[in-house]
Order: sequence, then C-alpha cells, then structure tokens
Amino acid sequence: MDFIFIEEMRVEAHVGIYARERVAPQTLELSLTFGVPDEAAQDDDIAKTIDYAAVIDRIRAELAARHFNLLETLGEFVIALLLDEFRAPWVKVSIAKVGIARGVKRVGVQIERARE
Repeated sequence: MDFIFIEEMRVEAHVGIYARERVAPQTLELSLTFGVPDEAAQDDDIAKTIDYAAVIDRIRAELAARHFNLLETLGEFVIALLLDEFRAPWVKVSIAKVGIARGVKRVGVQIERARE
C-alpha cells in the first residue's frame, strides 16, 4: 500500500468544552497519513488515487461548519470522511490544539483506523 501524508495543516475550528472554547474558533494542527491504491503510481492517473487538495478543502469546509466537544470526536469524524467518502483503506490522524496551555506547545490526539 502507498501512502499520502499531509503534515501540520493549520485550520480554524470550533472545538472544546470550556466556555472560552465555545466563543471563538481556535487553531488546530492536523497531520494525516492515508493509504492509496498502488495502481495510481503505475498508471500516473490522478483518478486512481486520492486528491490531497480535495481532502484539504473538504476538511477545512467541514471544520468551519461544525462544533465538536472533544478532539477525539473530531478525529473520528475526519477518519470517517477519509474512509467513507474518499475510500482510503487506512488512515492515521493527529490533531492538536496549538498554544492551549501555558508552557505547552500542543495538546492533542492521534487515531488510526482501517476500513473493514
């Protein structure tokens, strides 16, 4: 299996349980790795792989329109999007809140799932 990765993608999203997190969007940093069919490289055909630009646009649009209480729930949503809509066979996502706690660079989750 071949993989595509997107590292340190910054997005503004509504996520969190605290009042201060519900008022305004906050910066998240996402890193994704997802499996793609081997035949894409053999045929040099974008139609046989997953278009990373489409993935980025879709994630940005969805996160701008929704609120999640937990990063874990947001992560499962992103994974389901890649598995179901983009038909990735395997996905790993890391999502972090940037600068959320004093003296801490990032706080986040990492989730890995495969299509059954």
